[in-house]
Amino acid sequence: MKDFFTQLSTLEQTYWIIALVGSSVFIVIFFLTFIGGADSDMDTNASEFQADDGGVGFQFFTFKGIVAFFTIFGWTGITCLNNGFSSTATIIIATIAGLIMMVITSSLFYWMHKLAESGTLKIDNAIGVIGEVYLPIGAERSKMGKVQIKVQGSLRELEAITDELEDLKTGAMVKVSKIVSAEILLVEKISK
Repeated sequence: MKDFFTQLSTLEQTYWIIALVGSSVFIVIFFLTFIGGADSDMDTNASEFQADDGGVGFQFFTFKGIVAFFTIFGWTGITCLNNGFSSTATIIIATIAGLIMMVITSSLFYWMHKLAESGTLKIDNAIGVIGEVYLPIGAERSKMGKVQIKVQGSLRELEAITDELEDLKTGAMVKVSKIVSAEILLVEKISK
């Protein structure tokens, strides 16, 4: 292996070093992503970690984007030199390939960020949802209780009141008819 490396030109050695270092870092990032340790991405300007890869909008210069650039730059350079391209053509082609990979990587994380769901409850999504009384609700808005309903894909326990003439006991099936305030639902009884 040592003989192989010493027989290469300086440009070829440079491409090999960039390709191997870039690939090693890429493999580590890839592995950490699957075990959950690489959720953060480094901002190259501030050298601090951000909460996610997408950040706020499209970000071109991210740690993962730069790793992708150097990995593809190195391997493309090696391939071009092995196929007899000139040094100038090799540098141009490798740079273009690296930039294309940065755009692809940045776009991928941007769209993944767009697809991610926010955990914030939008209370208006509860209107019309059927649920079950968890804590008894007093008749004619006399006592606030709680209901369990499935909103935005998760089971929520929310405060509720009713205009029904009878108390709604635990286990009664209800439907959300209105949002009374930011966190209080108006429910009506439905038959099981």
